[in-house]
Amino acid sequence: MTNSKVYLEIVKQLREMITVDGLKTGDKIPSERELSERLNFGRSSVREALRALELLGLIETRRGEGTYIRDFRGHQLVQLLSTFILQDQKAKRDVFETKSYIEMDCLLLALQKADNQEITLIKNWVEITEHFSDDEFFQRIVELSDNHLLLRLWSILKEYYHSLEENHLTHKREYYLMLLNALGEKNLEKTLSAYKKLRNLSNSTDKY
Repeated sequence: MTNSKVYLEIVKQLREMITVDGLKTGDKIPSERELSERLNFGRSSVREALRALELLGLIETRRGEGTYIRDFRGHQLVQLLSTFILQDQKAKRDVFETKSYIEMDCLLLALQKADNQEITLIKNWVEITEHFSDDEFFQRIVELSDNHLLLRLWSILKEYYHSLEENHLTHKREYYLMLLNALGEKNLEKTLSAYKKLRNLSNSTDKY
């Protein structure tokens, strides 16, 4: 397991542990050694995950006392992150919606930037690849947008979504080809329509 996936798994299990134990702001969390035994990860990996959460302001270490859940309500960024990491029941939906908005933004950019040769290369890959995941397909679409920040944000959300949901999406090949054909035609309406069919999105995306 890569370091990033180890970190995500530890954070996921910490979130579940905090929920199961009913911990709240000001409560003490188990020691590094106890967490290592309970979560079945090496102490060094647990230490790195705790250090990252402390840098985000989600926990604090008090010398000689232990580690506690912080009152993070005054910090907007930390409050946003904590919604996902510590307490939410709707994280999967929120992450999925945000990831979908980024994908649509990347499609809009791809309509402007991508040439037919680039789109044809992806079509050929779809047609000859026996098995591929939805993420493998959209990795290529996001790259077409030629926006490294969107690519980075999408990659983070993808990894986090996987830490919450084990069933990775995969659709029928014709759905992906329909989207690529619309991109090749430079047709905005068809592109967004094909994407919404692929994602089966609700009216929350009607602003596009």
